[in-house]
Amino acid sequence: MTDAPPSDKLTGLAPVLGPQTRLIVLGSFPSVASLAAQQYYAHPRNQFWPLLGALWGVDLAARPYAERLAQVRARGLGIWDVYARCRRAGSLDSAIEAAELNDLAGLRGRAPALQALAHNGGESARAMRITRSLGLPVYRLPSTSPANASWSFERKLAAWREVFQRYGLA
Repeated sequence: MTDAPPSDKLTGLAPVLGPQTRLIVLGSFPSVASLAAQQYYAHPRNQFWPLLGALWGVDLAARPYAERLAQVRARGLGIWDVYARCRRAGSLDSAIEAAELNDLAGLRGRAPALQALAHNGGESARAMRITRSLGLPVYRLPSTSPANASWSFERKLAAWREVFQRYGLA
């Protein structure tokens, strides 16, 4: 009996969900920094945590990761990614190959209070056909990635605030 060859695919992070999760933000796949730290949005220039901090009036970026996640869950937000596994050199979404989807169709079962989904950027939004099939509102938000330099922090914040306010998260 021979061993199976090792997989060259990267594996993403587990979802961050709580019993009150009303809105889930879906990224594409964790960056190299996020995979190394085993934390969502760990790259220091990613604006995810500063945006949430600005929405909630809390300096989340300065808090330990466990405290950030506690804030997320307490406020009814969920975090996950569209892809469970993929091949990718570096962190750019354009380098993602052979991607395997997470169980997006099962989100309502995992988060019974879920009211809406929001895709964080264009690569994540490629899965909107699937997330729309859940029968919930689905939004495409501007990416918080440092690669999305064409949008200012203030412009991103305004777009995120609009969606978060609709579901009582801002």
